[in-house]
Amino acid sequence: MDTDFKRYLNARVLSVTGAVVSAVALPVLVYQLTGSAGWTAAVTAAEALPYLVFGLLAGALADRLDRRTMMVAMDFTVAAVLLTVPLAWLAGVLTAPHVVVVAFATQTAFVFFDAANFGALPTLVGKDNLATAYSTVFGRTTVVELVVPGVTGLVVAIVAPASLLVVNALTAVGSALLLRSITRSLTPPRAEGRRSHLVADVREGLRFVWREPIIRLLTLVGATHSVVGGAWMSMLVPFADQVLGVAPKGDARLAVLFSCWGVGAVIGSRLLPKVTARWGNARVSLVALPVSFVIGVLVLLSGHWLVLCVTATCWGVAGAIVVINAITYRQQVCPDDLQSRVNTTARMVAWGLGHPLGAALAGTVSVATGDPRAGLGAGLAVFLVGVVWAWASPVLRGQKYRNHT
Repeated sequence: MDTDFKRYLNARVLSVTGAVVSAVALPVLVYQLTGSAGWTAAVTAAEALPYLVFGLLAGALADRLDRRTMMVAMDFTVAAVLLTVPLAWLAGVLTAPHVVVVAFATQTAFVFFDAANFGALPTLVGKDNLATAYSTVFGRTTVVELVVPGVTGLVVAIVAPASLLVVNALTAVGSALLLRSITRSLTPPRAEGRRSHLVADVREGLRFVWREPIIRLLTLVGATHSVVGGAWMSMLVPFADQVLGVAPKGDARLAVLFSCWGVGAVIGSRLLPKVTARWGNARVSLVALPVSFVIGVLVLLSGHWLVLCVTATCWGVAGAIVVINAITYRQQVCPDDLQSRVNTTARMVAWGLGHPLGAALAGTVSVATGDPRAGLGAGLAVFLVGVVWAWASPVLRGQKYRNHT
């Protein structure tokens, strides 16, 4: 592991640490301010919506501009915006709309950061080392996702969640400084004489995703998977409070519930190389998707917090396998100069469309019925359509989808 990759890796660990802290603190903060599942869902939707709005633009810019400069600028932007929340809280003027706006603004910055990051790693390590590098990065960050949500949930039970956003601001600054210290370029040289327009760059990324049948299918089915993910994230705090009796303040069990998905993700990331080596990517996708749906139904039916811990952990395993399998395949087959555009385009559809739609759907149904379980159930119904779609497609059932991980 060379010095530049270590700096990149440490920057990603810091960045993910701060993002996870905010992911736990923001929904709890809004729920404490309003007691409303609708407002909680609005935060989740606001965090995902920027990918849908800015994903294409961000991907095209990241393939044209210096990626390191773009990532550093976005880190500093995130730090500045996040600090407005604890300052407003200290002044006694913090409102739910303020939190929603901050969630949208920070995630907008993240979209542009992520677009540059998608292309930066393959450029830094080379395609031959991409699988190992990505596995290392994902392994470290999933450890963060395993530990930090529980710690944050425990701290939220003791201190005001608004104050925890200072942690994310500091990690963003740390990430920026580490990225600035990388000596190698994170941007490949553009082909000599190539002077395409920005719109043409956007179209090129869209064209690649649409013309690659496997990537197209995994992206569209991934959107339905993200719908239920958005529903789950938006309903977790209301579900814990109204169904399980786990209060959003002063109850340490909330910390355990926030950790479950991370535990499952770690297990899933370790299992994926073994299962794809044995059965190939197609079979893994075809099995993981319905398994994820069935476990989601079990999560919905969980009436005790300990039962939910088990089912949510299993859901994290299946969900991680679905997501990592698709991302790794996409990065393996994508040309270097299209990495940012193709990956942000796919993520825009799969996550940027699915996640806010799931959060909005769950919030609307939950408010209308007065039951967060109904909101989660609506998300699962959409995901079922994706599972059926995947199984009905000859692309995954055929032999074209080889093992690229």
